[in-house]
Amino acid sequence: MSTIHDQAMNYVYQQVLQRLLSFFSRAERTALQLLIQRLSVAAGGMEHIGNFKVLVVQSGSRDSCYTLALLRAAQLSIAGRAPATFQLRVATLRWSGSGQSALQNMHRSFNALFLNDDPRVELLMVDHREVMPFDHQAPIGESGRDAHRRNLLMVGHCRTWNEPLEFWDDAYLATAEFYGQIARWNNGVDAMIGSETPRRQSLFLEGLNRAAQKAGIGGLAENRGGFEMLFPLLDQLGGDYYRHFYTDDETTPWRPEGQFEACRRTSYIDINDMIVGKLEERWPLLSEFLGVQADDLSLYRGDNEFADPLLAAHLQGLQASLVEARTYEAGVSEFLQDTLLGMRRKQVPEPVCEQLIAAFGNLSDLDQLCARASKQLQETFELSEIQVACLMFAPFINKGSGLERFLRHCHPGMLVALPDLHRAMQGLHASEQVTKWMVDVSGLPVKLIARLYAMGPVCMAQACGNAAQGTGLDTGSSLSAVDRTAEG
Repeated sequence: MSTIHDQAMNYVYQQVLQRLLSFFSRAERTALQLLIQRLSVAAGGMEHIGNFKVLVVQSGSRDSCYTLALLRAAQLSIAGRAPATFQLRVATLRWSGSGQSALQNMHRSFNALFLNDDPRVELLMVDHREVMPFDHQAPIGESGRDAHRRNLLMVGHCRTWNEPLEFWDDAYLATAEFYGQIARWNNGVDAMIGSETPRRQSLFLEGLNRAAQKAGIGGLAENRGGFEMLFPLLDQLGGDYYRHFYTDDETTPWRPEGQFEACRRTSYIDINDMIVGKLEERWPLLSEFLGVQADDLSLYRGDNEFADPLLAAHLQGLQASLVEARTYEAGVSEFLQDTLLGMRRKQVPEPVCEQLIAAFGNLSDLDQLCARASKQLQETFELSEIQVACLMFAPFINKGSGLERFLRHCHPGMLVALPDLHRAMQGLHASEQVTKWMVDVSGLPVKLIARLYAMGPVCMAQACGNAAQGTGLDTGSSLSAVDRTAEG
């Protein structure tokens, strides 16, 4: 019975391969053979390929789904002409910014590629440092959502007041930590496969370097190159990237405990040179076979794969109106212009650019855009408008050096309580009314605000240069710039 079952499944796998190949162009078929050759060399020869395990990370994006399809084609091609083929670990990180549409894309593509019941394939997801089987229907756990929110706020508050908010810095830390840990889990993997462009690799490492400095774990080496040095760079940062924010008893360990290798053997295999053709040429494979669907503004994500375009535009608008004494419209307009410039530089078809402009309504209804983004921030990250405004000013770090500025702009009614707020942040006695206001406005418990207060100034090189030039603020501007006012 087992032999009959194996024969039947092998027939199914070959049918999947034939369907996959029917969507490949001649250039893609050539790239597939080069990929097989590269994997064979990395394994030490085709005779060792059966003991070779590779990791591919999935985000539900078009690029990650395409990379998975290419790897599956390589796995099944080898299986059809050799005694064994390589093992595949497919892993995704669950975090608050992951949309349901991305999970659905992964679910449909996994089904189309017949990954679910193949013993040569592991389908995994990580939620709040716990490795578990992939389940597209499982919501993010409440503890995981709370941790994401705290981490985002703590990293976001670690900057000088006039340094722009990099809202997704925590995503760089979480993703990098995920790379390092999922490669060590359950006897580890031999290689991680990635198809990111050199520009995307560089931007990811720049973002990680910035976030790591804010988290107090040191920056990356100057000559860091690309992802070929990814794992040595991650090892330099240590095991827990949030260790300076929380005490040991506040930290969640990676689980299942005892199932992570102490020494990682993983290398990185770059296959970006094997991604051939244009996106529109790959779209039939992605949509018709894999079932990938692009929702709303996700088509217009730039080089920062974490940044949601609607939220990025909204935050740039808030930065302009709250911190820079300009208008909300000016910030959103700048975001839209920069995004369109980047798309045209990449020779994105003009109709797609026009769709982006239409999605933002030609900036004709900024109140609606602001309301949509605020709603998304609340639903996705559980952050209120007041808490986002607080994050913009980063008022707590460096002994509350930016607190008075924040109060003058957003909560002038609380200026009278400035001495009480400073005392509360030093861990001294304060009224319940004062501490409740701090928690409501920041979204953080008092003990974490006190830790930010005790931290020294975090100043990136570029931000320090800007600070030296000086940036004037109109102290009369307030949240009314986007028709929002909050009083203590």
